[in-house]
Amino acid sequence: MTIAFHHRERHAIARIGWLRAAVLGANDGIVSTASLIAGVAASSAATGEVLLAGTASLVAGALSMAAGEYVSVSSQADAERADLAKERRELVEHPEAERQELIGIYVRRGLTRATAAEVADQLTARDALSAHARDELGISEITTAQPLVAAGTSALTFAAGALVPLLVVLVSPRAILVSVVILASLACLAALGTLGAIAGRAPVARSLVRVTFWGLAAMAITAAVGKLFGAVV
Repeated sequence: MTIAFHHRERHAIARIGWLRAAVLGANDGIVSTASLIAGVAASSAATGEVLLAGTASLVAGALSMAAGEYVSVSSQADAERADLAKERRELVEHPEAERQELIGIYVRRGLTRATAAEVADQLTARDALSAHARDELGISEITTAQPLVAAGTSALTFAAGALVPLLVVLVSPRAILVSVVILASLACLAALGTLGAIAGRAPVARSLVRVTFWGLAAMAITAAVGKLFGAVV
């Protein structure tokens, strides 16, 4: 008796669009807001002023991330549409040249020319544009740009990340505010780096070191600038 076995594989590349936007948004939210709070607090500003600066950073940062991500990913989507339109015209005007192009791609991937020709013919008969989009242009359902998804994910995760240092300001004594904000933010960055690495199936240690090192550098430099500015003023 034959037993049917359905093997389904899930790869990180399928999550790369929203995962990239989520990690980038949350990381920016923590680092930029914590850095601003550390800089303002180090300049001897009152707690209310620190909270105001942090809140402004959250709102402006979330909107900026959404707008920037939308424009960036929309540009990618426009380029993909232009390439597909060009490919569609070429399939009509030069079908044999496009067939030979597919055959060449499959030969370079290791197929014999006869097998490559058979594969190219079968895929072309089924959906020529999809075959060229996937194998010639590298465009597929997984990698297709989605501007609204990227923009929304970036804005929400930025705001979530920025809330961390803001909440710390509310519960921390003013005398140790800068230190507590930096430590709490580093802990969240470490957790974020770990989760991002696990979700993307990447080395955890490398991601952890990278995200905490650059986060600490940004916050320390901004705090130093705030301290210097406060002393001058």
